[in-house]
Amino acid sequence: MKIKVDWDRCEGNAVCVRVAREAFRVDESDMMHVLVERPEGELLERVKVAVARCPRHALSLVDDDADAG
Repeated sequence: MKIKVDWDRCEGNAVCVRVAREAFRVDESDMMHVLVERPEGELLERVKVAVARCPRHALSLVDDDADAG
C-alpha cells in the first residue's frame, strides 16, 4: 500500500501527524510531507486511521499496482 496525497485538498492541518508522526510531517510553512511512502505493519494501521480522520479527505491508500499505470 502506498500513501497518496491530493495536494489540492491538503491544508497542512496536521491531523495526520498527530496520528502517525513517523509517516507525516508538517513544516513551518504548513506544508505536509510524507516521510514513509509505503508504511507497513503497525504504522500502516495508524496511517489508515490518519486517512480516515483527514478533515479535507486529502489522503488515501492505494495498491502499488494501481499507481503504476
